[in-house]
Amino acid sequence: MSEDTTFEQALKNLEEAVAKLEKGQMPLDEALDCFEAGVQSAKLCRKKLQVVESRIEILTKGPDGELLTEAFSGRDDQD
Repeated sequence: MSEDTTFEQALKNLEEAVAKLEKGQMPLDEALDCFEAGVQSAKLCRKKLQVVESRIEILTKGPDGELLTEAFSGRDDQD
């Protein structure tokens, strides 16, 4: 998987890996390879989300009605 892989492609790969692993019908070596591919897909998804999150700006109205932007401060529901 390369940096050119889109978020959607990486997410699809992750979902496919999870589905295969949930079936539990693979030999151990194949399951391990599938798990490792899923981990790589998850890492790429997280990296791409972090890049997008850093670019998000929240549009708000100032006290006199003008539109202001402020940098996205992150999620409130972090673990």
